[in-house]
Amino acid sequence: MSNQGSDSLAEACKTVRECEAERVAKVAGAERKRAPRLTRMRAAVAVALACASLVGCASSTDVVASGKAGSYTVAASATGGRMAWARAHELAMNEARDYCDRRGMQSSVNRETVSGVSAMTAHASSVSFECHPRF
Repeated sequence: MSNQGSDSLAEACKTVRECEAERVAKVAGAERKRAPRLTRMRAAVAVALACASLVGCASSTDVVASGKAGSYTVAASATGGRMAWARAHELAMNEARDYCDRRGMQSSVNRETVSGVSAMTAHASSVSFECHPRF
């Protein structure tokens, strides 16, 4: 009887050890899966912060009707780096395009004035445009 009891006890211990080993393996596997995900997430946040610091700020004025009928002007400015003029230009062009798009028309730029060339200074773009029917 004592032999049978010790066999049952050994069997139970073996089962417990297997279960514990399996549980430890699952936890270790989860940790291994989580670690690369966490590393990738940290890298993505670092890249986003780096990009945000390079982008700087950009803003535009409302579209204003100029003296000539059907002619408008919009200005945009941007700061934060040597390529700020490109962001100011793009923002002004997008504002002009969007203004005409909302009216079911397309924009046609007449003149653009750009200012600011030094790094870390405000760069500006002023666009004079007209809206024409789409063909």
